[in-house]
Amino acid sequence: MKKTDLHKFNEFIEIARHLNDIGITPLLMGSVGLEVITGRSWDAQDLDIHVPGDKRGWEVPPETSIHNWNQVVQIMNSMGYTLIDLHEHEFSKDGLSVEFGIIDTLPEFAGIRLEDLEIHQEGEVTYYLLNPGQYLRVYEASSKDSYRADQNNHKDLGKIHYLKQVI
Repeated sequence: MKKTDLHKFNEFIEIARHLNDIGITPLLMGSVGLEVITGRSWDAQDLDIHVPGDKRGWEVPPETSIHNWNQVVQIMNSMGYTLIDLHEHEFSKDGLSVEFGIIDTLPEFAGIRLEDLEIHQEGEVTYYLLNPGQYLRVYEASSKDSYRADQNNHKDLGKIHYLKQVI
């Protein structure tokens, strides 16, 4: 993992430590999570963290879609982050963007059962990571989302190709 990517992972672990303190085991998603399981740099731009919430996702108001949202905001504020986009549940600090998603949307979105998520431990911190097959399902589902495809300039297609080769 590149030094900048290691910084993002370490920041995730610190956020996860605080989330664990309020009974939340987060899922590390996105390129940083993919880097952890593949050992390959994917030039992560941000941190994507999924936590429990309403499985209807975007269909409910953003301030109520994530369970314990007020506590999550307090944690992020205490760590020096500023909420910059409520709709995206996005925080920023020193150029690092951290976005929260809803773990409970995975079954419908990508066909991933929550009970199949793999728990990982880093010191005292517990968190979930997807395995390569689960990442493939997420990126394939994401590639069908025109908004995401436009936002990511189709970077997900390279990840899909790589994951198909390693599985």
